[in-house]
Amino acid sequence: MSETRIVTFTTDFGLSDAFAGIMHGVVLNIHPETSIVDISHAVASYDLLDGAWTIAQAYRYFPPRTVHVVVVDPGVGGKRRPILAETDDYIFVAPDNGVLTLVEAREPKFTVRHITSERYLLQPVSQTFHGRDIFSPVAGWLSKGIGPAEFGPEISDYVRLPLPAVEHIGANSLRGAVLKVDKFGNLITNLGGQEAPALFAASLPKVSILISDQTITRLCHSYAEGKEGEIFAILGSSGYLEIAARQASAAEKLGAAVGTPVGIVLGE
Repeated sequence: MSETRIVTFTTDFGLSDAFAGIMHGVVLNIHPETSIVDISHAVASYDLLDGAWTIAQAYRYFPPRTVHVVVVDPGVGGKRRPILAETDDYIFVAPDNGVLTLVEAREPKFTVRHITSERYLLQPVSQTFHGRDIFSPVAGWLSKGIGPAEFGPEISDYVRLPLPAVEHIGANSLRGAVLKVDKFGNLITNLGGQEAPALFAASLPKVSILISDQTITRLCHSYAEGKEGEIFAILGSSGYLEIAARQASAAEKLGAAVGTPVGIVLGE
C-alpha cells in the first residue's frame, strides 16, 4: 500500500456546483489512500489576494509533506502557466498568477517548477477546468510519491502579486493598508510583528490609529473587551493588527475595504 499523504484544496469554486467534489475524485482515483482536506472553497471570486491570504494563513498547520492545491484562476485557458512550488516542508500546486505570493514571503526556501509533463495530466486538458485536468492529477501523483522534478523544469520568472507596502514615515509612525476583510467585517491590516514589533510587546502599547478619517486609540486583548458599538484595534490570531467592532462589522461602520490606508502612531 502507498504512503498516506494529505492533499488540501483552496479555491473560489464554492460548494453549489460539483467542481470541488470532482477534484477530490481525480486525486482519489490516482491515489485512493490520500487524505483530503478542504481549507476553503469560499475565496472571493477571482480574488488572487484573498486566495493568497487564505492559503498563507492555513498551510503551516498541516503535517510536513502535505500537498496544497490552490485554484483561484481567472486566467484559466490563457497564457498563464501551471506551477508547482516546494518549500522545506510543503508542496503547492497552483496557477502562475501570484496566488502563492504570501507563502513565498514566509518561506526561506521556495522553488518553483513549470508543470510541463503531460503524462501526469488528464487528457484532453480542457480550456476551462484546469483544477480537474492539471492541478488535481498533479496533486494525486505527488501524493502517490512522484518527485516534484518529474513534473517540469525550475523557473525563476514566476508571477508575484504587487502587495501594499508598509511605510515608515517617522520614528514611531507607520502607514499600511487593509489586506483582508473577514466574514465578521474585521479589517485585517498588513501591520504585523515584523513591521511593528512594539505592537506585540508583553504589555499593549498606547496607539493612535487613523482609518477612514477616524482615530482609534483603544487596543484590546480580545474581541470581548470591546464595548458595544465601539470600534477598537486588536492583535489578531493572524499575527496582524486588526480593526474590529464588537459583534458588528467594522468594515461597514467605517466604510473600509481591502486597500483602505491605515496609519498608526505608537506611544500616543
